[in-house]
Amino acid sequence: MFDTMTFTKILGGFCGALLVFLLGGWAAESLYHTGGGHGDGHEQAYVIDTGEDEGGEEAVEEGPSFAELYASADAGNGERVFNKCKACHKVEDGANGTGPHLYGVVGRAVDSVDGFGYSGALEQVAEVWTPEELFHFLENPSGFAPGTAMSFAGLKKEEDRVNVIAYLDMTDGGMTEVEAPAAAEEEAAAEPAAEEEAATDTAAAEETAEEPAAEEPAAEEPAAEEPAAEEAAEEPAAEEAAPAEEDTAAAEGDASGFAAMVAAANPDDGASVWRRCQACHKLEEGKNGVGPHLYGIVGREIANVEGFRYSKALEELEGTWTVDELNAWLEDPRGYAPGNKMSYAGLRKEEDRAALIAYMQAAMQ
Repeated sequence: MFDTMTFTKILGGFCGALLVFLLGGWAAESLYHTGGGHGDGHEQAYVIDTGEDEGGEEAVEEGPSFAELYASADAGNGERVFNKCKACHKVEDGANGTGPHLYGVVGRAVDSVDGFGYSGALEQVAEVWTPEELFHFLENPSGFAPGTAMSFAGLKKEEDRVNVIAYLDMTDGGMTEVEAPAAAEEEAAAEPAAEEEAATDTAAAEETAEEPAAEEPAAEEPAAEEPAAEEAAEEPAAEEAAPAEEDTAAAEGDASGFAAMVAAANPDDGASVWRRCQACHKLEEGKNGVGPHLYGIVGREIANVEGFRYSKALEELEGTWTVDELNAWLEDPRGYAPGNKMSYAGLRKEEDRAALIAYMQAAMQ
């Protein structure tokens, strides 16, 4: 046990330390006071504006619209994302699994697959599976449709959702177009208006510049003598052109009806169809992607791109990619070459196939 003297020393040391602590705190508060003044009779000399008194609200930058996200979707990546879904769903028409088949799901009425027993929760919140409805559903299925039997937690990344929707959108051979926001449409409409105004100003300037030229007709009179010589020179050319036209007509007679469609197709229309292909293919020579490059595809030997590993189904085919062969392939890839690795369902519309081939031909020019 401590004697009285030892205990007194310990207690005195503790009290001394406490006193030093209190005095230090008082001195620090006096030197570094953080209040708005120094008592009731004093006011703070100046205030530093930190912005905290304005509610602390920060401007939230809006991300890209759904239309912009969907326009940049990559169906090739979407096919990889679909690996998370294939345990319960299939993309073959009519092939239900734990969940309903997803063939043609984009644009399909909700709860409309024959023979599948739905929970009924989905039809309470949506009528049609538009790309945007699917986008919100895939983010959080149970939050989107409380009571749904789907146990999947969802896809948190926006890119994953738009990519898998783009992949599913292509299963039936079509591609849904998503309208851009109204603001973007107004900007797009404003550009042609500005161009028209500039064209009007340019035309007015040209008319003004041309007025003095009308006063000098005398300098142009000698040119009137030239047409006679030109006509004389054109007669042999017309005679030479006649056999060429006959040869062209004969070639057109030998060509198929689809080849004529390709010749008459607008490559610009094919550019929009090409978007369905660009996730896996490129039109630059030598640049392979998920699939082989398609530069110079018309007239090229089948399965002949160097450095690309084809499926056995295509390697066994002989011949070249004529427009008719491409037409049959694009209509039904699986039917054309059973066992090939291309997962695309095909283009059902003949005019789409013709426009796409015309676009690929134009890329070589």
